[in-house]
Amino acid sequence: MEENRVIDITTGSFEVHKVVSPPHRSTLLKLKNRLKETFFPDDPLRQFKGQTMKQKLILGAQYFFPILEWCPNYGFNMFKSDIVSGLTIASLAIPQGISYAKLANLPPIVGLYSSFVPPLVYAVLGSSRDLAVGPVSIASLVLGSMLREVVSPTKDPMLFLQLAFSSTFFAGLFQASLGFLRLGFIIDFLSKATLIGFMAGAAIIVSLQQLKGLLGITNFTKQMAIIPVLSSVFHTINEWSWQTILMGFCFLVFLLLTRHIGMKKPKLFWVSAGAPLLSVIISTLIVFAIKGQNHGISIIGKLHQGLNPPSWNMLHFSGSYLGLVIKTGIVTGILSLTEGIAVGRTFAALKNYQVDGNKEMIAIGLMNMVGSTTSCYVTTGSFSRSAVNHNAGSKTAMSNIVMAVTVMVTLLFLMPLFQYTPNVVLGAIIVTAVIGLIDIPAAFQIWKIDKFDFLVLLCAFFGVIFVSVQDGLAIAIGISILKVLMQITRPKTVMLGNIPGTGIYRNVDHYKEAMSVAGFLILSIEAPINFANVTYLKERISRWIQDYEEEGAKKQSGLRVVVLDLSPVSAIDTSGISLFKDLSMALEKKGLEFVLVNPIGEVMEKLQRADETKNLMRPDCLFLTVDEAVASLSSTVKYQIPEHV
Repeated sequence: MEENRVIDITTGSFEVHKVVSPPHRSTLLKLKNRLKETFFPDDPLRQFKGQTMKQKLILGAQYFFPILEWCPNYGFNMFKSDIVSGLTIASLAIPQGISYAKLANLPPIVGLYSSFVPPLVYAVLGSSRDLAVGPVSIASLVLGSMLREVVSPTKDPMLFLQLAFSSTFFAGLFQASLGFLRLGFIIDFLSKATLIGFMAGAAIIVSLQQLKGLLGITNFTKQMAIIPVLSSVFHTINEWSWQTILMGFCFLVFLLLTRHIGMKKPKLFWVSAGAPLLSVIISTLIVFAIKGQNHGISIIGKLHQGLNPPSWNMLHFSGSYLGLVIKTGIVTGILSLTEGIAVGRTFAALKNYQVDGNKEMIAIGLMNMVGSTTSCYVTTGSFSRSAVNHNAGSKTAMSNIVMAVTVMVTLLFLMPLFQYTPNVVLGAIIVTAVIGLIDIPAAFQIWKIDKFDFLVLLCAFFGVIFVSVQDGLAIAIGISILKVLMQITRPKTVMLGNIPGTGIYRNVDHYKEAMSVAGFLILSIEAPINFANVTYLKERISRWIQDYEEEGAKKQSGLRVVVLDLSPVSAIDTSGISLFKDLSMALEKKGLEFVLVNPIGEVMEKLQRADETKNLMRPDCLFLTVDEAVASLSSTVKYQIPEHV
């Protein structure tokens, strides 16, 4: 194995640049800047600078109500596009709303209620032009499964409904609070790997749960894990209905075929968008014609007609179920918020406009809070409906209003038409919708890039399908946080060498041509230094020194100077300061020089305040670049140049 080569640095004429202290700033100013960067990185007040009071009021109103921004310039041509988009997504939202409500163990009518009021609220407050709002599969699944662990939706349906509305209120409260307090970075703990694994696992669980409707099973397990579900399927073979299986298979193939066509040819988006509603219409006519309910085909039954009844009096703000609804609200709130913002930003990037994350959190939160008082459960931006909305040529959030009006007409006049809709078709619609959540190419890409991220993905996936939906998510988040903690507590430390013929110093393990400088141990810490990693850094640097001394003893070339490049160190705390003091004293006892290179302003300021003896920050111990440090000190270092290995 080839060892690191050692070179001699010949001193010549060079200029040593002085490392200057950062400008003095008061503690109040530093705190102000830190808070601004933490909570206001987008500087939302910059648009008000230099404006008249009248203009500031207009800009303020437009900031809080984005509808005022696009509405004054709204024209008939835009309205024509939005009508087409709104009617198209309504054709998808109606069957999906009914299906997802059943997935959440709620009355089907609640799914339609949730496609009426929330889109109207979002149209006023939301900043995305493409986001189509309504119930989504993941939030529906999590809401239903978490509440069903405590309350049975069949034995106590009214209490279950009350808890669903209460969970929706707390989900909205949590979401809006994140937006108002500008704490959106909390949802960043749901990494891409976590979401991909979670959604794939949830898609499989959702699909398996639909076997109840697709096979015509009456007695089905309430558990969500894969083993109980499959066990329930094969222990109830006597309940299977061939009529239901035949109808379910036919419509499932039809829906998958239309979905494939829509994916391969985006211009034919209307084929996949209209397929669910067409399936509902055809299957309903078939069941009505053959009286399928008398032949083992389960139907929805009679649905209530009319607009959303108020539900504010059904919310639980106290009692034994308060903890359950708060926990359910936070989990579903995070999931729905993550999906909504991700979808909004995706389509905003395609059309080259900006989506304000904090505005979106406030809009989604408020629409869920309002929805919880009008018989709606958790809603957010749906990827499938937003994709249809985008492909249909939506121009503004008016498409959500058109969709809501269409759903309103359905609630007022068309509800009796859904009485004979078979549950098996709703199951087929759900399966078709959630299949798109399984992103195998993205999982393969994560495997190629980062094996640890792939481990997180697998933990989320297997946790969901073998344990439970919420436990799988918790396991994945826990491992993701563990990864972050490992990066903090075990920062990367590398040895630098000189690129021959230049003043550039790079990682000797990365650049084969980089050569160590005899008598110098040059190290770089590539992370902030704090209490969590000082012990590791002290041990790691001590090991570097020991290895160098042992290698130098063999080659009769001793260590004389330890150079620490602080360019990548963005922050330091009091424990980190103590690390440098301890290193300085330990190296001084060994007769070694200890120099620092290019500490940034905050790090240098803290080092100066802590250096009471003026030994750590002496001019001859502080340099602007590694090259200047080596050139300046090489004349004082006595060494022997060994032969190249």
